[in-house]
Amino acid sequence: MIIALDAMGGDNAPSEIVKGAVQAVREAEGIEVLLIGDETAIKSILEAEGYSGDRIKIRATTEVIDNYDIPTRAIKQKKDSSMVVGFELLRDKEVDCFVSAGNSGALLAGAVMILKKLPGVDRPAVASAVPTKKGHVVLLDSGFNTNIKPMNYVQFAYLGSAYVKAAFGADDPRVGLVNIGIEDKKGSTDVKEANELLKKADINYIGNIESRDFFNDAADVVVTDGFTGNVMLKLIEGASEFFFGEIRSVMSGTALAKVGAVFMMKRLKRLRHKLDSDVLGGAPLLGVDGLLIKSHGSSKARTIKYVLIKAKTTVEGKMVDHLKEEMAAFTSEE
Repeated sequence: MIIALDAMGGDNAPSEIVKGAVQAVREAEGIEVLLIGDETAIKSILEAEGYSGDRIKIRATTEVIDNYDIPTRAIKQKKDSSMVVGFELLRDKEVDCFVSAGNSGALLAGAVMILKKLPGVDRPAVASAVPTKKGHVVLLDSGFNTNIKPMNYVQFAYLGSAYVKAAFGADDPRVGLVNIGIEDKKGSTDVKEANELLKKADINYIGNIESRDFFNDAADVVVTDGFTGNVMLKLIEGASEFFFGEIRSVMSGTALAKVGAVFMMKRLKRLRHKLDSDVLGGAPLLGVDGLLIKSHGSSKARTIKYVLIKAKTTVEGKMVDHLKEEMAAFTSEE
């Protein structure tokens, strides 16, 4: 399995990206990483990390798409950028997956322009897995599509269902629609129309859900627009950091609290790992013909390591094949 990694994408590239690749191949069997970017810089970092194995290779490029570039123009003009080359390798089936922490707009543009959308897909969507009491819930869209039509919610439901089947082994994923109440009369005009369309879809749709039920195993897939999804995701991340910061403060406040902390540490570490944004990092873009995983722009080495491990699991689950099957079913219903 070969995973292409954009060594030049993200706020901490290329150093943290390359270090993450080294950590991944050292900890996980079966992963080969193709680092795309400045060959001299990549070799220097690999040498500093003491890595000389054959599971990391380099594809040299001379250009970089940064956060200041206009997405569509950059994809068209910077042909030898690490991002464009990564897309082309994925399109030509020379790699199994492409991972990048680069410019989000350029990644969406490149995915649509180079990989192309799957039949029946109007808007590709980012799917983020969030832990719940009993496992995970997949939230989509979590950032790319801020203004959508009612039918897009249905497409997201099919895409999310296929992803959950591939990534988490669910047989009949439950799909919920984010709303301000569970009643059919609640929500905006578009959300109410989407609710009616979802009822008719060939999926396990359970109806509207409120955000307060998000962590209570109410659904396996939750669909919403990209604006709402991104706000929810960042609120969850911020709340988690605040929560554990407060716990650390309380548990170090007095001698008695420190004693109690000793007995609670094992469970707290387990919970911290479950909510760790690095462990949860990396979200696939669903709806294009190839497996693209977006890592957040501030990714450090530890994040990249977990994203690569997630990529391996997702490739093994044949996610893109599942997506094609689900969207074929969706297209036949139209």
